[in-house]
Amino acid sequence: MSEQQNVDQQPNVDAAEIDKFSQLAHKWWDETSEFKPLHDINPLRLGYIDGLAKLAGKAILDVGCGGGILTESMAKSGAQAVTGIDLAPKSLKIAKLHALEQGVENVQYRCVSVEDLAGEIPQAFDVVTCMEMMEHVPDPASIVRACAKLVKPDGMVFFSTINRNPKSYVHAIIGAEYVLGLVPRGTHDWQKFIRPAELARMCREAGLDIVSTKGLEYNPLTKIYRLSDKTDVNYMIACKPK
Repeated sequence: MSEQQNVDQQPNVDAAEIDKFSQLAHKWWDETSEFKPLHDINPLRLGYIDGLAKLAGKAILDVGCGGGILTESMAKSGAQAVTGIDLAPKSLKIAKLHALEQGVENVQYRCVSVEDLAGEIPQAFDVVTCMEMMEHVPDPASIVRACAKLVKPDGMVFFSTINRNPKSYVHAIIGAEYVLGLVPRGTHDWQKFIRPAELARMCREAGLDIVSTKGLEYNPLTKIYRLSDKTDVNYMIACKPK
């Protein structure tokens, strides 16, 4: 067996991460719960993605969709069809139920890895999104490669994650988890945060060109998030196939 075959057979998932989010699955759509930050930033994420990719009429894939917060909002933005994938069955059950309750018919959810889906239906999507997920997996470069395989040659891929530097440790770990209580303690592992240069290298090696970068800033006094040009903590990037 070759080294590559051995790597491919190892699931790119952290069981502890799946268990962590599964235990919170019933709270995905509670805007006062641990998922409040995702609800707060979702209009910014959606606006950034739609502004660049024009979601109306598009086939979209949301990788690491969780309970479907972004997935469902993209479906409601006029997309032809949106597919959300995740490896946490409990989260997917919540996502499906919420879409049913909301009467959102142009969305489907599957429990499949992005790597397996890339092997199954390459170049199937106009837009691929992978938001707030890469810092929770053992091999983020594998995620980037799979997303690059899944997007059509004229499509777009979007990633978001957290920068790895002293400021992000203070803001995303100490501040968000211990001082402000925005997310549960232990949500993030600072060592898994990804510097923009590292993500850019992963994209280039996967055949993607970065066309846009945006930061997400949080003001603890006003409790408001906004887009900015600062990528020192949370940030998003948009890519196109080379």
